[in-house]
Amino acid sequence: MRADRLLSLLLLLQNRGRMTAPEIAHALEVSTRTVYRDIDALGAAGVPVLADRGPAGGYRLADGYRTRLTGLTDVQAGSLFLAGVPGPAQDLGLGADLAAATLKLQAALPAQLAGRARRVQDRFHLDATAWFRDADPVPHLARIAQAVWDQRVLYAHYRRWSGEVRRALHPLGLVLKGGIWYLVAGTGAGTGTGAGAGGNGVDSVRTYRVARFLGVDTAEDGFERPAGFELAAYWKESTGRLDAALHQQTARLRLSPRGRRLLPMQFGAAGTRALAEAGPPDADGWIRISLAVESETIAVGDLLRLGTEVEVLGPPRLRRALAETVTALAARYA
Repeated sequence: MRADRLLSLLLLLQNRGRMTAPEIAHALEVSTRTVYRDIDALGAAGVPVLADRGPAGGYRLADGYRTRLTGLTDVQAGSLFLAGVPGPAQDLGLGADLAAATLKLQAALPAQLAGRARRVQDRFHLDATAWFRDADPVPHLARIAQAVWDQRVLYAHYRRWSGEVRRALHPLGLVLKGGIWYLVAGTGAGTGTGAGAGGNGVDSVRTYRVARFLGVDTAEDGFERPAGFELAAYWKESTGRLDAALHQQTARLRLSPRGRRLLPMQFGAAGTRALAEAGPPDADGWIRISLAVESETIAVGDLLRLGTEVEVLGPPRLRRALAETVTALAARYA
């Protein structure tokens, strides 16, 4: 709506001071011609917008002028928790609301706090997307998020490793992990309470990767959230159980000095823990560690990334598997 855009323009000038028409157009995602029309509309409404000519010119408010039209809408207020991660806010369909809420919040702050907020924004940026991987396509994320917010049953068409399924879900919350969106949902009547509450247990609450939804429809029916269910507590317990289930084997390794630097990059927290428990280096600077790994097949692939900076000491089966793989590679490239 034009009224919302005019208010956003007014707050931009109040918060940032002098701005050129192209800068305003970029911030509001409109054309420069629209900015000129909106500037004229503010002037006609009695707002003292001044135009400074020259290379350093632009539009600004008259000294001392401030508006108090800073009331947040419900959606804008709800979007503020994503203020540090604008990308996910955009994924959820809250990008414009977040921008408007941030402007209103800045306008309502005292000058000293507003200046500090701008310094924080200038100096810190949170990017939730993982390195070297494109973000998942999530065409159904906004509708799923609305179902979570409205507490509506979600009829979902979902792709699993074993095939496609259709089921009714009770959407309890969304989690962004390493740039990937996940839906935490109950699987229907009798949904358990999850972590942090009593009841049927967490087995009836499951985690779904949002990118694997092939289609979703929101029902008119609502559902009751499990009493005491806490999303953060469920996620912590669920990921802890997954990590424990995946890392059930231990590899004994020798690592070169360079291998020590590479290990946390390749194995994350498991590599960091292994290094913390390592003994002193030998005369050549190599150390011995015990590293929690997944299945033998996955461990071979992961360890090959370290190249000649690692030697597998055990278990014997893993050492043989790695040796066989390296021998096969040598034969192929001979």
